[in-house]
Amino acid sequence: MSSTPVAANNSYAVIEVSDQIFAQNTTCRLCQRELWCAKALFLETFMRRLFLHNNLTREKNEFQPANADLVTVYVCGPTVYGPAHIGNARPAVVFDVLVRLLRELYPAVSYARNITDIDDKINAAAAKEGVDIKVITDRYRAKYHEDMAPLGVAPPDIEPHATEYIDDIIAMINELIARNAAYEAEGHVLFDVTQDAEYGSLARRTREDMLAGARIEIAPYKRDAGDFVLWKPSSDELPGWESPWGRGRPGWHIECSAMIAHHFGPTIDIHGGGVDLQFPHHENECAQSRCAHNAPLARYWLHNGMLNIAGEKMSKSRGNIRLLDELLADYPGEAVRLALLQGHYRQPLDFTADLIDQSLRSLDRLYTVLRTHGDIEAAPQAAPDAFMQAVCDDLNTPKAMAELFALAKYADTPDGKGKLLAAARILGVLQADPEAWFASDMEGVDVARIDDLIARRAEARATRDFDTADAARNTLAKMGVSIEDTPDGTIWRLAPTRGTR
Repeated sequence: MSSTPVAANNSYAVIEVSDQIFAQNTTCRLCQRELWCAKALFLETFMRRLFLHNNLTREKNEFQPANADLVTVYVCGPTVYGPAHIGNARPAVVFDVLVRLLRELYPAVSYARNITDIDDKINAAAAKEGVDIKVITDRYRAKYHEDMAPLGVAPPDIEPHATEYIDDIIAMINELIARNAAYEAEGHVLFDVTQDAEYGSLARRTREDMLAGARIEIAPYKRDAGDFVLWKPSSDELPGWESPWGRGRPGWHIECSAMIAHHFGPTIDIHGGGVDLQFPHHENECAQSRCAHNAPLARYWLHNGMLNIAGEKMSKSRGNIRLLDELLADYPGEAVRLALLQGHYRQPLDFTADLIDQSLRSLDRLYTVLRTHGDIEAAPQAAPDAFMQAVCDDLNTPKAMAELFALAKYADTPDGKGKLLAAARILGVLQADPEAWFASDMEGVDVARIDDLIARRAEARATRDFDTADAARNTLAKMGVSIEDTPDGTIWRLAPTRGTR
């Protein structure tokens, strides 16, 4: 069975398709061209279809953007009142992979990830320090960016800040009042959930379940217990903006809907975030946007699972919050990134030191391959089909990583190395220079002695002096050096030690 390279219209589209599939066809039945055209048609129709689990339908659906020339994505970003923890990093990394994949599949992607810079927790932090809220939000927004960079999380195309869209928020609230979907009461403006016949369709909960399962404020000015705040009054000591309902500030849910409408219009292709946001935040976003625009807010809803720390839910009360800057003091950002991709994004992930160590060892193996074949120049290649099928199957990153290791076996040729790097680029790993990757280990290391011991071991093995060879290996092990014998010679690296990288 032979195979033929087939070109299609997208940047990833050089793959191998079996001739046997087309053995009965010598021309394309659509345009009567040569056989290659039939293969290209097959490729574009079947081999590069992206399937995503849409929480709106509770099914894995084929992704079909409203406009294939421009895919629109919005992800709920951080509320910046303190340093980021590892839980904040999971959606950032997951949706970074999604956007990288979409950029391979489509000519243009517009990706927005917001910053929530008005919130009661921000107000409390500012009051505690006796400073304006902007001091707090500027500090922790910058810190968030600083912590995301080592993880390889690319900045979004658009990063809207809620406080910069107050006019849009007020306009949307006015529209909801005009449509009888919102009402004013005691200086507040609230959304009337009884006016949205589809309320609860995203979370798939009954009204009773929604009220029982969420922390919903029961206030006398509400018409219905499930009504939620669009605008609330601000006292003199709290930040506020003038509005038709007096000085106040927006509720949390209205911010994202207004910013999405400002940049993308009523409906986007993909809305993402953590599963903890599905209700009430995303449900309320859906409701207010439907009622304001007579259109759905998003066509596909994606939610990443939560992190556990050593089998326990991460929470301040348990004292097991892992701050990103603390992890990054001990481990390379790529190791943390890969650890977050070891499980499927929709499932809970048990985040442990062993998981990061395993990820670090995996990266060491891959970077060792690249260092070994450092003299080979990678040829321009696209990610191979088996890898693409894995990531196109609802971002199956564990399977994609297995394919990455399979590709590493062929990195001794320009084409093989090019395919490995093309696949790694989509996952956001192997982005460092191999020598730089290992250089952080070299401080204080006696490289000359290591090289001498390896040379003496090689000589001893050649003369079948295995006692001397074993002694050299044991000495290296005591120095924290692991070695691997390959057809190209012996490769050494410092054995990964938790908390030292």
